[in-house]
Amino acid sequence: MANVAKKVSWSGRDRDDDDEEDERAGETTPLLNGTGPGAAGGARQETELPRQHPNEIPHNEKLLSLKYESLDYDNSENQLFLEEERRINHTAFRTVEIKRWVICAMIGILTGLVACFIDIVVENLAGLKYRVVKDNIDKFTEKGGLSFSLLLWATLNASVVMVGSVIVAFIEPVAAGSGIPQIKCYLNGVKIPHVVRLKTLVIKVCGVILSVVGGLAVGKEGPMIHSGAVIAAGISQGRSTSLKRDFKIFEYFRRDTEKRDFVSAGAAAGVSAAFGAPVGGVLFSLEEGASFWNQFLTWRIFFASMISTFTLNSVLSVYHGNAWDLSSPGLINFGRFDNEKMGYTIQEIPIFIFMGVVGGILGALFNALNYWLTMFRIRYIHRPCLQVVEAMLVAAVTATVGFVMIYCSRDCQPIQGSTVAYPLQLFCADGEYNSMATAFFNTPEKSVVNLFHDPPGSYNPMTLGMFTLMYFFLACWTYGLTVSAGVFIPSLLIGAAWGRLFGISLSYLTKGSIWADPGKYALMGAAAQLGGIVRMTLSLTVIMMEATGNVTYGFPIMLVLMTAKIVGDYFVEGLYDMHIQLQSVPFLHWEAPVTSHSLTAREVMSTPVTCLRRIERVGTVVDILSDTSSNHNGFPVVESNPDTTQVAGLRGLILRSQLIVLLKHKVFVERANLSLVQRRLKLKDFRDAYPRFPPIQSIHVSQDERECMIDLSEFMNPSPYTVPQEASLPRVFKLFRALGLRHLVVVDNRNEVGPCSPCLGSLGGHCPCPQALHSVPFPAGGGHGHPQGPRQVPAGEGRPGGALLGTDVMWGCTAQWRCAPAP
Repeated sequence: MANVAKKVSWSGRDRDDDDEEDERAGETTPLLNGTGPGAAGGARQETELPRQHPNEIPHNEKLLSLKYESLDYDNSENQLFLEEERRINHTAFRTVEIKRWVICAMIGILTGLVACFIDIVVENLAGLKYRVVKDNIDKFTEKGGLSFSLLLWATLNASVVMVGSVIVAFIEPVAAGSGIPQIKCYLNGVKIPHVVRLKTLVIKVCGVILSVVGGLAVGKEGPMIHSGAVIAAGISQGRSTSLKRDFKIFEYFRRDTEKRDFVSAGAAAGVSAAFGAPVGGVLFSLEEGASFWNQFLTWRIFFASMISTFTLNSVLSVYHGNAWDLSSPGLINFGRFDNEKMGYTIQEIPIFIFMGVVGGILGALFNALNYWLTMFRIRYIHRPCLQVVEAMLVAAVTATVGFVMIYCSRDCQPIQGSTVAYPLQLFCADGEYNSMATAFFNTPEKSVVNLFHDPPGSYNPMTLGMFTLMYFFLACWTYGLTVSAGVFIPSLLIGAAWGRLFGISLSYLTKGSIWADPGKYALMGAAAQLGGIVRMTLSLTVIMMEATGNVTYGFPIMLVLMTAKIVGDYFVEGLYDMHIQLQSVPFLHWEAPVTSHSLTAREVMSTPVTCLRRIERVGTVVDILSDTSSNHNGFPVVESNPDTTQVAGLRGLILRSQLIVLLKHKVFVERANLSLVQRRLKLKDFRDAYPRFPPIQSIHVSQDERECMIDLSEFMNPSPYTVPQEASLPRVFKLFRALGLRHLVVVDNRNEVGPCSPCLGSLGGHCPCPQALHSVPFPAGGGHGHPQGPRQVPAGEGRPGGALLGTDVMWGCTAQWRCAPAP
């Protein structure tokens, strides 16, 4: 291939994966978003990036990584599947539906318990750290030598973060960050290695605790979405492949379609536990997560979200000594905004819109800076040891900046009536505390609540301005580190700070008017900043309303978020989408490129296609699966006599995973005894192998067995989705997007697919003839075709290829492109 570059994993470094898909895929990277040879979007072609020095990993955001594969969301309706479905009566169907509800309840309970564990451990460990540092600062304020306090604070932060970064960088890199982009990709149909493993959950929980306790500009709410998704994926399968334990339950749900729906419920339960917002959790899963949705799923996901919130509320109420007072619905509770001064008038609507514009601009700036920083990390900080050192450096710098800001601040406020958890007196008079410490010397969640609810006059405008500036850059630097952490709370904290400053400025301008309450503007600023960074609208509006317990602010919050999204999208895309693109993940967006109608299926298909006969030789199947140049995960089955090369057209589609199970169980007969009945397999045999199908290299096939024959009729899907070669690209796109397809067969007007007749008996169906169609490679998650040559496309036709990654379109020669007869 003309355009191949080494690619890194989601965490910024290469990982070996024991999944058979990753063993086949290797680390080569073909085209992203249709750019490169034959792709639409201009005649410019990307070339292989030169290495500036041996340790640098070249990166190009126009590349797609082959390490990511598609999930098989489309059920293979072969004979085994149809026979099982026909045997299920109404009672059995009702039992399956009850099991779905039971699984959703278990997802909610376990997600709530994990959230409780994170909250309680963070509260105790962070409290211990802040008390130790506070006592040390108080002691050295009197005797002198505050540099020792700074050293203690920075050392504690760096030490704790080092542990959190080590377990992520060396044990499970996919646990880095919030996990929202990874789960978004999974629900879109892309298999991210290790993303829903039990080990990932353990590292995620431990990592987020250590990140928050280590004083980084992060929050613990974002990772709850990933944690809930992992819990859902494990519970719904009724077994743990990591622990090698099979509980023999929920076997019916061992397929990608069912697993996807439960992961959607887990993500919603995570949001619900984080913010105490069950409705917001459902809407988040609908708006930001799931690419495929149905009405029945909505009610089950809401049930899981509600159970998650109730579990968290109950446990935390008991922990805080108020067993019957359910007042802790989420990990963060913004408090109630029901003060008379917190109302708003019609005159404030333009002000809220202006705040949305500010939030959109600041969010776009945040994303742009983080984009270049992430590019730098991918290029230069890809080794685990360097990632750990960077995380420790950020932790130490965060502590140093906080200490210097507190030390230089002379904003002293009376301590009487204050709700500050760890007030630092420093150089303030007796009975006063340093206001800057309220923001820096605390967990981000408590700082947000303080900015929302502290009375007017609690902060000097200079304090808020300096805090906003410094925390903005610290949060931008922190997101993307090899630690488990989220960006929700830091975004809210930045917005609350400049929103409160905005409210104070309005109060000065209006001479202390009642409606210019700073807490109200802190809430609007928080919504504007978060919306400007992550570009959420509907779900974030409901989350903010549920977290504040006041529906009155629904309209202004909606205005702020809509404005922030519109303004932010004008400059740069959202943070999660940006990181999905930076990691070269084949993400399928909602709509086809607007300029793609000029392209047809014939022009974007993968070629050459690898076909199998309905009755195929075992050796041919083994060779095809072992051939690293053909990494398709689906193979068209054509009708052909084993002793001839006459093709009679498409008969079905069979998956690589199905072929591996057939070879593993030796489902074949000798050539001389084709009339014998093959060994009977059941769907249970395929479900037992799911999701980690063994690699073909681990299956031993003797030389005698290679000459046997295998009948694929019973196991192939006899009714695969097909399109004619003249179908437009948007039409093909809609099929993939709406149906969740992984494979789509392109046929000619005679329903023929695969290489032309003389080539069928050569290399397992590969058509080596140079006259084969030169096509734009249609992206394929684990099923890329190698283009025979580039097709120049005029600039302005868009980049249709990249949007369709995660899928296979198969093609072969037609009557228009015929191979020369085989010698």
